[in-house]
Amino acid sequence: MFNKKTLKIRLLLITIVLVLVNVAADRFWFRLDFTADQRYTLSNATLNILESIDQPVTVSAYFSEDLPPHIVDVRNDFMDLLMEYVKRSNGQIVYEFINPNESEETEQQAQQQGITPVMVNIRERDQVKQQRIYLGAIIQIGESKDIIPFIQPGAAMEYALSSTIKKLSVMDKPKIGIVQGIGGPSMQAIQQVLALLSVLYDAVPVDLSSGKPIPQHLKAIAIIAPRDTLGMQEFPLLENYINNGGNVLIAMNRVDGDLSQGMGAPIATGLESWLAAKGIIVDDNFLVDASCGAVSVRRQQGMFTFNQQIQFPYFPLITNFSDHVITKGIESVMLPFASGITYDESDTNLRVTVLATTSKKSGKVSSNVQFDVSKQWSENDFPIENQAVAILAEGPRIGNGNSKIVVFGDGDFAVNGEGRAAQQIQPDNANLLVNAIDFLSDDTGLNELRTKGVTSRPIDPDLEDDTKTMIKYTNFLLPIILIIVYGLARTQMRRRERLKWMEESYV
Repeated sequence: MFNKKTLKIRLLLITIVLVLVNVAADRFWFRLDFTADQRYTLSNATLNILESIDQPVTVSAYFSEDLPPHIVDVRNDFMDLLMEYVKRSNGQIVYEFINPNESEETEQQAQQQGITPVMVNIRERDQVKQQRIYLGAIIQIGESKDIIPFIQPGAAMEYALSSTIKKLSVMDKPKIGIVQGIGGPSMQAIQQVLALLSVLYDAVPVDLSSGKPIPQHLKAIAIIAPRDTLGMQEFPLLENYINNGGNVLIAMNRVDGDLSQGMGAPIATGLESWLAAKGIIVDDNFLVDASCGAVSVRRQQGMFTFNQQIQFPYFPLITNFSDHVITKGIESVMLPFASGITYDESDTNLRVTVLATTSKKSGKVSSNVQFDVSKQWSENDFPIENQAVAILAEGPRIGNGNSKIVVFGDGDFAVNGEGRAAQQIQPDNANLLVNAIDFLSDDTGLNELRTKGVTSRPIDPDLEDDTKTMIKYTNFLLPIILIIVYGLARTQMRRRERLKWMEESYV
């Protein structure tokens, strides 16, 4: 039995402990992150950026209130992220949350600042109505500011925030060279890639036909989908650049697929011979894969004409990636009309890291082929597994000891196209190419964050329906059952303790 004095002492001690815990939590704030992708843990790149901040950073977050739960999570996650930034920057970051929907004045202010409103469906009293909401932020350092117009649910928030702070704090951006004039896409044809690169770099054209040496101040150069033949003038320039420590990305086509003509053909630019001399072979065959994208085919049934999506193995869908910074966070990339890559494994002067491979069911088809979209593919058409489609090569055979080359067996996977033919490519296609350029050029580690977001991981579609149903109900019911079992067990233990105390009282 407790007397009043003992009770007061214990209450006082509990109060002191709670106060001390709160003080310690305020000064030594931390949390445990058990997510597979360390979603709630700041990267070393972000920590380095925050430690180097030498002037205040103001973040004005324009977030609507009274939102659906899945969008409220975006606001909460962004606020949690900002709290961590404040702690890690020694108070150099200051933030405020503004509700643009509060009045016409605040909404007008948000739009004038460049924050983009979006329309969402909100259920209210059994009715669905559309509401204009804001999920954006303004980051300002001194007189310079930049905008995050819309924070997509599940997006890489840390990359958006850290890269913006880095961009504002860097006066002169390093430069990346995009090789032009060899039949490849123009700068206007790779808009998604350039938009991602522009955060940390200035992309500039490089003309190999001029005969002038490639400037060594370029962090890296990219050769994307060339179609013209390179000759005696261009390759010495490449060799000179690499031998002086330069890094090169090559995304090349060894085969050309023309769906309008229904035919394929090989492509030779001279790059294949230049790479072969370094021990890297890009096959002049079409790579096919059971895991693939689709093409749209016009069908006619009676008086009706319609488009039908048909799986097309010449468009491999790559989902096998190595554990490397270039491929971190990449989920899937489609490589239209790709070729496999092999290399000399016996050469100790050549170090190769395979970055991406096909599935376990893939194969090769001769480059001189007529496409048949109606073909019924069988298991025998895919006898090869895990063919390399992207590699990183380094070592003395490449150039000097520090030089690196990244090679992709397809040149068009990150190209948008030009004019009316331009189209949006899936984000991972652009992210993979930019990640590779980042790796060759960047020493901040920010490229790891570009794909660090909340990834949707649905149940494997290849599972049987009964198995899917069992997994769904298990996920739903198991936590409830565990709580009930725990409650029953605890109730039983407390009952036994009461019975024991009662027995002791009557002895």
